[in-house]
Order: sequence, then structure tokens, then C-alpha cells
Amino acid sequence: MVMKRKLERRHFFSTRCFSHHNLTVEAVWPGLFVDKPGNYWDVPFSMSLDLASVAADSGASYRICAHHNSGSPERLDSGQSDGVPASLLPGLSVTSTFSFKKNIELWRNNAQKLRMVQPYDIFLSNPHVSASGIIGAAMTASFGDSSVRSQIADDDPEGFRGFSIRAPEVKSAFLADIFASASFTAQHGNFQRLFLDLTRFHARLDFPSGSKFLSGATHLAQDFFNSQQPNLEAIQDICPNATLSLQQQIAGPFSFRVDSGVAVELKNQDWNIRVDEPVFALEYALQVLGSAKAVAWYSPKHQECMIELRFYET
Repeated sequence: MVMKRKLERRHFFSTRCFSHHNLTVEAVWPGLFVDKPGNYWDVPFSMSLDLASVAADSGASYRICAHHNSGSPERLDSGQSDGVPASLLPGLSVTSTFSFKKNIELWRNNAQKLRMVQPYDIFLSNPHVSASGIIGAAMTASFGDSSVRSQIADDDPEGFRGFSIRAPEVKSAFLADIFASASFTAQHGNFQRLFLDLTRFHARLDFPSGSKFLSGATHLAQDFFNSQQPNLEAIQDICPNATLSLQQQIAGPFSFRVDSGVAVELKNQDWNIRVDEPVFALEYALQVLGSAKAVAWYSPKHQECMIELRFYET
């Protein structure tokens, strides 16, 4: 990526952990953001406050996030864009979510591990098969120019279809919708031996808009009841966003990992399945720290690479 100009960026980040909540405050000026097509934007000032309940393996949780932008965003690269993303426009938005999560352990290997041999990562040392599901609701109140996100969504036939209230005269909007997700994880190996002692697969299906899913399901039911050919747009509406991840130990603390989204495009006559934003990574587990790793990853779509140090991540 080639920047048109050099900027002195200032960044403030603070996290506080309480007994049942986590509070995160972040401010950056100017802030660098990337939209879905891969275009980079500079926002003169961006600040967020995030209060989240400590998530348990199963049970209810909630989250409240306030985000404020000021100044006119500027584009830094020359990719394709339909305009400034609504979430980067000046204004204030407050989002609250409430969800319920349920974990189900389908199988776990209780066999004894190798004695006197510490796993390369303690969080990846138990072979198992598990599944989980989440269902929840989200509400967003927007004020200022950022409130046009509701109008843009309503103008997009594939966009937001949930409950919405708009007040253009005071530049404000209110959106509400439900969401759900389901995931499946399978792991083989204890990550103790030198070779091929870890194979991990993870799949997640996201339904970001429950109203959109219900609308598509209703249209399909009507087509089936009336003995009509199913509408492709209705089928597209009920298709979830899929994310796949595969990790394989190579030798010792080194492992290879690939993460990618999978999108279904029924309108594409040539090929209905599209690989969305794959990321390839080489990981080195820092055994002495229990659960930490150095990660070098590359994104072909954005043509970016980075080396990171991560803790307590599975």
C-alpha cells in the first residue's frame, strides 16, 4: 500500500477489568480504517467506549458500545468505492447487544498426556469435538451524519430489513434486529510431540440479520406452497456467512493456519461459491509462556503481511 502523505498518528488505548465487566476506551487521531472492498480511509478523530459483561462458556451476556467520529474522512488509496462508508461519517452512535450462548461438548479425549512434557500451548492440548450456538438482539441509535446508515441500508434491497425509525430533520435514526450464529470445532492431538500432533478445524455460520433470514424463509415457503420455482434472492437471504479455519502442526512449535470466509453467490452463473478474504499464517508457539505465539500472516486480497505477538488465543 502506498500512502499519499505521511501523518503523525496519536493513539490512546485503555482497558479496565472488573469482577463481571470489561471496560475499554480507545481514541485515535487521525484514525486509519479499511472498508469492505479494501479501501483505506483517514478519519481526523475517532473515539469509542466499550462496556461488556464477562462472557461465560454458556449463558447470557450483554455489551454497550459508544462510537464518535469527527471531521471529514479522506481516502488514501485508489481502489473502487461507492463513497464514504456510513460508519466513518461524523456523528455519534450507541449500540447495545444482548445474547445467549450455549456450548455443547460432543466428545473429549480423557486419555493421559505425555508425562513431563509441557504442551506447546496449554489451550490447544485437549482433543475434543464441540459445538456452540448464539442468539441475540442488537439496537443502534445514531446521531449526526452517521445516521444515514439506516437510509443507505433501506435503499439497498439486500441490506437492513429490521425495525427502524428515522428522523431526518434532526439527523437521527434507530435500528433494531436479531442475530444468530452456530460454530463447530474439532481437534486431534495434544500439541506435545514434535510432529503432526495438532490438527484443528473450526467452522462458524453467522446469520447477521434475523429479519432478512425470516423474510427469505417466508418467501421460500410461499413459493413452495404455490408450487412455484424458488426465488434466488430469497435463497440468498437465508444463506449464512461462513468462516472456516484449519490449523496443522508442522514441526515442534511451528504450525500453519489458514482462515477464510466462504460466500454463496447464486446470481453468479459460473461459480456459486466464492472464497472471501483468505488469510495464511505461520505460527510459532512460545512454550515457556504457557499460551502465547508469534504469528506471521499474509492477506492476498489486501496484499498485506504482519508479524504479531498474541496471548491466550485459540
